[in-house]
Amino acid sequence: MERWWQSVRPQLGHLRRLVLYLDNGPNNSGTRLQWLRRLIAFADRSGLELRLIYYPPYHSKYNPIERCWSALEQKWGGSLLNRLKVILQAARRMRWHGRHPEVKRLEGEYGPGERWTRAGKRQVEARLQRSPSLPKYDITIKPQPPGERQVS
Repeated sequence: MERWWQSVRPQLGHLRRLVLYLDNGPNNSGTRLQWLRRLIAFADRSGLELRLIYYPPYHSKYNPIERCWSALEQKWGGSLLNRLKVILQAARRMRWHGRHPEVKRLEGEYGPGERWTRAGKRQVEARLQRSPSLPKYDITIKPQPPGERQVS
């Protein structure tokens, strides 16, 4: 997300809030502290308020990205995706709503889960504003002003 923001910031730098629609999978769940901590850090670095809106379980038909996956699967056409070059070429040939995607290889790995203390969990949770009516599906993260303590 950091790379994406840096690439679009010249055009979208006037924005103060991003709304992210998420599928509530295990890696980006509203209860995954490692994920939430990274979003808090991104909000603080970028100065953007983040609003996380989660689709309810088993409602992937409402998530537009799911239609993108079917287009990508058609481009794979049964190819064996055993090399990065094959994967990137298949993705670059894809078209969705008449447009080709921007395809890049990201370096690094998404690290394993971390052990959290109760104090660490409270620190992350204190930065989240959960909706009173939909606390699992609507979360806002406001950036802290520069110089204030960040979640580590």
